[in-house]
Amino acid sequence: MPGDRPCPGTRKPFTPGVQSSVRERRVTEEEDGRPTEPADGPADAESYQTVPRSAECGFTVRGSEFVGRAAPAETVEAAEGFVDEVARREPDATHHVPAYRVRADPFREYASDDGEPSGSAGKPVLSVLQGRDLENVVVVVTRYYGGTNLGVGGLVRAYSRAANEAVDAAGVVTARPHERFAATVDYDDSGTVRGVLESEGVEFDADYGERVRFDVRVPVAESDEVRDRLRSATSGRVELDSRGD
Repeated sequence: MPGDRPCPGTRKPFTPGVQSSVRERRVTEEEDGRPTEPADGPADAESYQTVPRSAECGFTVRGSEFVGRAAPAETVEAAEGFVDEVARREPDATHHVPAYRVRADPFREYASDDGEPSGSAGKPVLSVLQGRDLENVVVVVTRYYGGTNLGVGGLVRAYSRAANEAVDAAGVVTARPHERFAATVDYDDSGTVRGVLESEGVEFDADYGERVRFDVRVPVAESDEVRDRLRSATSGRVELDSRGD
């Protein structure tokens, strides 16, 4: 069993790889884990509390090691992918207890005891996310059994603590809902489109093939304005296609 793990700070979240022929990426501060508003800052009606980065914390209780990991997840697939990755990375652990809350349609909540006594593990982890009003967040608490049973009460306390400390290590911020769309243009208009996107400070990928395709991620409240600017700047030549976020 691994030794104690103090909070090491920021860790890279698990994300699937992306392949492309000629691809360029621009990342804004918000995606890189430094949103403009802290958790206690101004919030609009659509904003929500989440974690901007992945992190982990660990501690030992009567010989059992508990490692809590928290990460952002904008989809159910991303949340379940993170859970699977943790289990793949530490196959010798006794339990991997997951919980997540995702702003899907409809809103999704999930938790599992993963073999622990019913109600002693998954529910306490999910309750931390609910009590802190966190969304688009996944937490996995890994346990290495140390030979001493902790009882249901002891398990509830340990799993709750691990979830809370992982969230604290990741940090809590205020985020806004985003959506994605694709903007496709000929090469002659690509510099104009790039200039608009950069001036708006939005996230985008640029894929240079026969034409140039910009995959754009933008706050929902600003999407119409950005689209209108792109149409105006290219005299309507830009092709805009909506994508799911």
